[in-house]
Amino acid sequence: MVSTKSPEDAYTAEPFVPSRGGLAALREAAAGCRGCPLHRDATQTVFGTGDPHARVMLVGEQPGDQEDRQGKPFVGPAGKLLDRALAEAGIEPADAYVTNAVKHFKFTRAEPRKRRIHKAPSLREMTACGPWLAKELEIVEPELIVVLGATAGKALLGSSFRVTQVRGTVLEEEIHGRRERLVPTVHPSAVLRAEDRDGAYRGLVTDLEVAARALA
Repeated sequence: MVSTKSPEDAYTAEPFVPSRGGLAALREAAAGCRGCPLHRDATQTVFGTGDPHARVMLVGEQPGDQEDRQGKPFVGPAGKLLDRALAEAGIEPADAYVTNAVKHFKFTRAEPRKRRIHKAPSLREMTACGPWLAKELEIVEPELIVVLGATAGKALLGSSFRVTQVRGTVLEEEIHGRRERLVPTVHPSAVLRAEDRDGAYRGLVTDLEVAARALA
């Protein structure tokens, strides 16, 4: 009997990830990913971008509204704030590789045609997308990963991760079979939402300065 199960019902991107090729081949393959149901409503896959030989990889949660429309990560207000914070901390944004733990925008709408409201991806969705991030790490081979926010941290380090407990510290963990150094911090969108935005921004820069020193 032929199975009628859709690929997204398996909740894994593994069948879509090419075994060979660089980032260009990976990005092209990711455009056709059907590894979980999130592709149905998103405009497009938003894959990582930046220096293919970057010493530092920045991993966020998922694309936002602007990223989903433009097809690039961190092009909205949070991305602009992140670039400013990186430069202030001594990390050249153009020298980094930026990506997300989840490659499709997950959102909800209060009413049809209303603004799309970000919705946090589930652990199942993060796990489904994991093979893409594993392959990016394998190809780029960064010296350091900056983990942006709780969702990215849970995707990389497990569901017990708490960004408030470890932000601004250098961790050494095995990630997708590779020993990695990581510096967790808040997601820049959390800075934009903060009541004390100046204080939250200074905290982000301070954490990124730890990353800069780890790369020195």
